[in-house]
Amino acid sequence: MNTDEFEARLSALRPRLHRYCARMTGSAVDGEDVLQDTLVKALHARAEGAGVDNLEGWLFRIAHNTSLDFLRRGTRNTVVPLTEDVEAAPMPEADIVAVGFQTFLQLPELQRCAVILKDVLGHSVEEIASIAACTPAAAKSALQRGRVALRRLAQMPTDTRLPLMPDAARQKMATFVDLFRTGDFDAIRAMLADDVKLELVNRLKWEGRDKIAPYFTRYAEETKWRFAFGVVEGRPAMLVFESGRPMEKPAHFVLVDWRNDRIVAIRDFLFAPYALEFVDWARLD
Repeated sequence: MNTDEFEARLSALRPRLHRYCARMTGSAVDGEDVLQDTLVKALHARAEGAGVDNLEGWLFRIAHNTSLDFLRRGTRNTVVPLTEDVEAAPMPEADIVAVGFQTFLQLPELQRCAVILKDVLGHSVEEIASIAACTPAAAKSALQRGRVALRRLAQMPTDTRLPLMPDAARQKMATFVDLFRTGDFDAIRAMLADDVKLELVNRLKWEGRDKIAPYFTRYAEETKWRFAFGVVEGRPAMLVFESGRPMEKPAHFVLVDWRNDRIVAIRDFLFAPYALEFVDWARLD
């Protein structure tokens, strides 16, 4: 497999890898960070001459270990008790896809891994064992226990309260969205830090005020979007909806980081629709 073929396979597998990373980390946004780290590691290993017999299994093994590293940096690691096997049927596909990422996060790591790989992504118990570096018996036990626990967690009432956020963060994002709505991109440019970073997730990264200028020009030329102030996974966000359609679900979203009153980072998920599969969001305007 040449380099172009290898990178094409990585691109094709990206949505499946994100489904895994997002559920393992409990966040579509954090899952994207872990996914990017996974792909960087894969490309580095390829450049170092790593032999790969099963590309998908190899990538999921890297994604699994990278997810665990991320969780342990946040002191959210859990030890999985593996005792007797408990038989349990998988949840229907429609039900399991609808389970929120934070619900998956309540499962111990190996149980979470097993349920996601088997019931969301369709891997075999043997493949789960290979990816998680455990025995097939341990993978099967974790799968059964995870199914039981996930079914119980999914039946618990969902806390739908909107997250609290500082008034300053709310006001900054609301202002950013209002400027997008009115097309006053010059005002936004005036708010940019000199070292501002722009990431069009799954497409490109730019840095510097002058470098990212085309980003606003293209939005100014596009009339298909409507913008709303909202929240994504507890973070202030600009929700972007398609014009002419009910504002029932955003087409994508944009996150902004600030340093005092300057914008230091913009993260736009326009080219990463997989991140919206079941992200927690709400309109606040």
